Amino acid sequence: MAKKRVLVTGAAGTISNQLLPAFRERYDLVLLDTNATGGNSDIIEADLSNPDLEAYRAHFKDIDAIVHNVRSIQPGIKTSAPRQWLAERPGSETPDGYFVERRSVDMAFNVYRLAMEENVRRVVVASSNHAADWYETKLHNGGMDTLGPEVAPLSDNFYGWAKATYEHLGFLFATGRLGRVVENVQVRIGAPRPIRSADFDSDEVSHKRDLGGYISPRDMQQLYVKSIESEDIRNEDGIPFQIFYGVSNNTRAFWSIANARKVIGYAPEDDSEQEFAEDIRASIKTNGRTL
Repeated sequence: MAKKRVLVTGAAGTISNQLLPAFRERYDLVLLDTNATGGNSDIIEADLSNPDLEAYRAHFKDIDAIVHNVRSIQPGIKTSAPRQWLAERPGSETPDGYFVERRSVDMAFNVYRLAMEENVRRVVVASSNHAADWYETKLHNGGMDTLGPEVAPLSDNFYGWAKATYEHLGFLFATGRLGRVVENVQVRIGAPRPIRSADFDSDEVSHKRDLGGYISPRDMQQLYVKSIESEDIRNEDGIPFQIFYGVSNNTRAFWSIANARKVIGYAPEDDSEQEFAEDIRASIKTNGRTL
């Protein structure tokens, strides 16, 4: 069987670098990034925020699936989320963050549009847990136990706003309202990094939170591969659109992956409780709640 031809945006980034080892074995790849850096000599430089789609349309031809990981960053302007689960959240945002993240939204729109116009069947998008990060106060003070993708996304920062907007745009394209249906999966990535107590300065609430949100590289690879390859991703309304939380099989989980298990057979192999057991025993002395 011929390999699928997969286009990856943001190919020099952190998430892509976790995915590419598995992708290189399974797919023929087209790799794009705003800056062709990161040690991958096969990355093509392309600015997907450019409204002139003809500048990069050729890269989208004869593609079976797109993995969209790129986002906009502007030095000096912070758009990422504060720690909603803490009573005193650090920092504040400037309204200028809107323009940075609007560029991210423009890139997502351009990718969906080219997928539609060039007959790409499916797009898998790097959304984020921050699309619904407003609920984290309740999740970590006992007001809620779990959160699933069926709950309306809410965020108080431009990064989370942009990710929620990716998702709504994806649904719009999946309905076929704009033309050909573009199937898409939104992956609300959790904590794709080692969880070390030394990084939390005795903040056990944040430590517990990241243990619950951890996703290992091999679980990330499995989730993305199954999101690309699963034949049927239709939701209960028959729309080929899904939102999956990107987390491992964590003992301290608070984001639900029930729909990913059901729809694409996601079966994560790792658990932060086992992966970081020694560090947890030495550092966590409370239940990790704010109350």
